[in-house]
Amino acid sequence: MSPTIPTTTAWRRFSRDALGATLLAGLAIVAFIAAADPYGLRAAPGHPPGPIVDTNQRLSYPAIARGGDFNAAVFGTSTARLLDPAMLDAALNAHFANLAVNAATPDEQMRLAALFLARRPVKAVLFGLDAPWCAAHPAARSSHAFPDWLYEEGAPWGVLRQANLRGLTAAVNAVQVRFGDGRPRIRGDGYGVFTPPEASYDAARANAHIAAGSGDPNAPSDPPEAPFPALDALDAVLASLPSETEKIVAFMPVHAGAQGQPGTPMGRREEACKAKAAEIGARRHALVIDFRRISPVTAENTNYWDALHYRLPIAARVVAGLKDAARGGGDDPQGFYRVLAR
Repeated sequence: MSPTIPTTTAWRRFSRDALGATLLAGLAIVAFIAAADPYGLRAAPGHPPGPIVDTNQRLSYPAIARGGDFNAAVFGTSTARLLDPAMLDAALNAHFANLAVNAATPDEQMRLAALFLARRPVKAVLFGLDAPWCAAHPAARSSHAFPDWLYEEGAPWGVLRQANLRGLTAAVNAVQVRFGDGRPRIRGDGYGVFTPPEASYDAARANAHIAAGSGDPNAPSDPPEAPFPALDALDAVLASLPSETEKIVAFMPVHAGAQGQPGTPMGRREEACKAKAAEIGARRHALVIDFRRISPVTAENTNYWDALHYRLPIAARVVAGLKDAARGGGDDPQGFYRVLAR
């Protein structure tokens, strides 16, 4: 007996049903992700975001910037990530979020800052600066994909843009956390310890990383008189803030080997950069503090995991230095920092 060959009508019915089922499944997935709101598209002042369930800071931090009851924030890169908002709250009498993003360019930091600053009265702001801020031609974007749509007003088409495998995974994680079967990937104030546990510190390994990450003192650099476009953008942001906002700009304490050595092209450029930042700070009534200098702290290898990333006790010392300087203190007696402008 020969097999029955489906008629044209049967094929059409099957195709229609399959397409309809696929469409319904897709709509259900989009609706589930939208309801879970893993990237805080509905977050706003008075409507805080849900748990932070994606470790990608570029995707997760806009939710914190949009919502929550924070009135202060840290912006920077991984060199500022270990500044604990709880410690900053006590030191500077504000309610901080730490929105420093690994390897963020100055432009990316400014995008996130604009999102945060536009939505609330701001009591304090802290910008942690490192080498890209001193470049004559800083890159607009890092090698990490940047979700521009999340940083635009209203996150246009955000419901559809997050409808992918990553968004679905984040939505599932968000629902699990809400029902007590999981935990956030990043603390609600943006803080996360990304360095290894202190108990696992290996001095020999750290020495090797520090050596590998130290710069060449003879490497070419932008001349001191070249422009500082990132600092010009920072100047504009500081100028836009109310006079009562406490404005702090801090060059972060990378290892001495990663700094421009005195008298070298890179060293002269960094000094010119700091002078420019100090001039901006004086004009905008901002505290400018320099931890990026050769000191007993930055010259000591055991204070670092690698050439850029200090250990947790050093983060606490940075916060203590910010507190002392903000209260009117001068340069650190042990040489850890200088106050460039007040």
